[in-house]
Amino acid sequence: QVYLVESGGGLVQPGGSLRLSCKASGMNFRLASMYWYRQAPGKQRELVAGTTSSGDTNYGDDVKGRFTISRYNIRRTVQLQMNSLKPEDTAVYYCNTNYGRGFWGQGTQVTVSS
Repeated sequence: QVYLVESGGGLVQPGGSLRLSCKASGMNFRLASMYWYRQAPGKQRELVAGTTSSGDTNYGDDVKGRFTISRYNIRRTVQLQMNSLKPEDTAVYYCNTNYGRGFWGQGTQVTVSS
C-alpha cells in the first residue's frame, strides 16, 4: 500500500516562509513523479509544483520564483520550500504521485495571515 504523509504546514505571516515535506512509503520512489497541489476554500484543487523521476521541475504561474520543489530519493521525500508567502497562498496542500494508479496524501493546512 502506498502512503504519502505531509508535514510542515502552519500559520505564518505574509512575507514569511514554510517548508512542507512529504514522506512516501510502499512505492519505488525513484521511478515516480511527485507533485504538490493546493485547494483553497471554494476553489478547485490546483497544481503548485511537480518533479519528475529525472529531477525536472515545473511550477504553477502563481508560485514561480517563490516556491521550490526538491526531491530526496534516498529519504523517499519531496519538499516544497515556500518563500514570500501571501494571504492568497492559504490552502490545504496535498502531496500527489502518479506512481501506480496515483495516490494522494491527507493534506496539510497552510494559513498566511497577520
